[in-house]
Amino acid sequence: MSHQTYWQSLDYPAIVADHPIGEAFTRFATTTSRDELRALQNRLFLRCVDRAWKTPFYQRLWGSAGVEPGDIRSLDDLQRLPSFDKSDIMASLEQAPPFGDFAGFEGYPEGRRPPVMLHTTSGTTGSPQVLLFGPKSREVQSLLLARNYQFQGLAPDDVVHSVYGHGMINGGHYVREAVTRWTSAVFLSAGTGVETRSAQQVEIMKRFGATVLVGFGDYLKKLADTAVEMGIEPGRDIPVRLISAHLGREDRAAMEKAWGGAKCFDWYGVGDTGLIAGEGPDRDGLYVHEDAHYLEICDIDTGAAVAPGELGDMVVTCLFKDDLYPLIRFNTHDVTRAIPKPSSIDVVFQRIEGFLGRSDNMVKIRGINIFPQGVGAMLEHAPGFAGEFICRARRDATGRDSFAVTAETTAPTDEWRDIAGFYGEILKRKIGIEVEVELAPKGATAGLTQIDVRQKPIRLIDERY
Repeated sequence: MSHQTYWQSLDYPAIVADHPIGEAFTRFATTTSRDELRALQNRLFLRCVDRAWKTPFYQRLWGSAGVEPGDIRSLDDLQRLPSFDKSDIMASLEQAPPFGDFAGFEGYPEGRRPPVMLHTTSGTTGSPQVLLFGPKSREVQSLLLARNYQFQGLAPDDVVHSVYGHGMINGGHYVREAVTRWTSAVFLSAGTGVETRSAQQVEIMKRFGATVLVGFGDYLKKLADTAVEMGIEPGRDIPVRLISAHLGREDRAAMEKAWGGAKCFDWYGVGDTGLIAGEGPDRDGLYVHEDAHYLEICDIDTGAAVAPGELGDMVVTCLFKDDLYPLIRFNTHDVTRAIPKPSSIDVVFQRIEGFLGRSDNMVKIRGINIFPQGVGAMLEHAPGFAGEFICRARRDATGRDSFAVTAETTAPTDEWRDIAGFYGEILKRKIGIEVEVELAPKGATAGLTQIDVRQKPIRLIDERY
């Protein structure tokens, strides 16, 4: 038996033919018809279905739903397949430790399995999950992110400063591979505030002349504050011109102002798939990279497709993962809505509004669905709001549920009572129920949100159970 190397497992011409990058991507995204795109999706989808049938996880999942090999002949049959989510993956890991039975190692003849890259999720929404990639799926994943950065304006001579975490977590490694393998930009892999403390990150950015920042918006905002505290002016002493981050529903204008006018772009993805959608130069919604993903938006309760413009869970089918860990109808439980109006820059791809919260982190308080991640956007223009917050769901002795928000403020303490009342009115109007508001000085919620040590800050503490 001989080793099969990473590079021997790749066909780069085939990869870029199916998933163009750079100027070729722009031409593809603006000149391809929906019929041509559908034909490409079908061809790639059937390769993934073939791989899935060789995988015990899908044999069990689809067999239990009464689906047999040969039943799925195109994307038109997709609704016949059940969706699955992280709980099914975690059950697979328990049933067949340590790798689970979803990768599909068994589908290869002895000695022919491609090399395997193993990472994990951050554990933000539960126990860390194993993520497995073959060379083909790994390279396409990296290509998609790199082309999204380029579509947003990344230039060959940019210096990219990344605050994504490393270790077992996929994020930092994946982003580094995207920039270093598919662009010619210089890459600074600073990592999180635990890996490289905030003051040191600012010094690195200044020393090497960082022009692009990538990471989670919450921590990037904190770094701008750190720079100011150090007497360093973002935008002048650190020449950042572009930020590609996970903005959620935060105030884009505040981020751009904090970094001296740098232009901010949002993108969305999950560890299992990498980038799914990202803003383009128009910054009018996130374009789903439909040559690589087929995205459904489904009702949170029933799983049925929602009408255009309605909120629902993102259920993704990854069209390039036909080597290891096929991903067909994976319910991310991330909530969004489609944007039905045409693109102003003639991109044929579907657009979504972006990440609007998690349905499995949604709380129902007296019949009202509340997405804690959305609270920041509700308060973003409120006077004195410092941008950070933590939510709590509570239940009193009578069984009555309530919702509380602790919001950081820069206002003088003698104004807190009036400001708390004002914030409460804003949230009541936007959410639909009374919200208890408590104020805290800037930085006071960091111990609860863990913004300095987590990729994604905690936004909800459910005290009811």
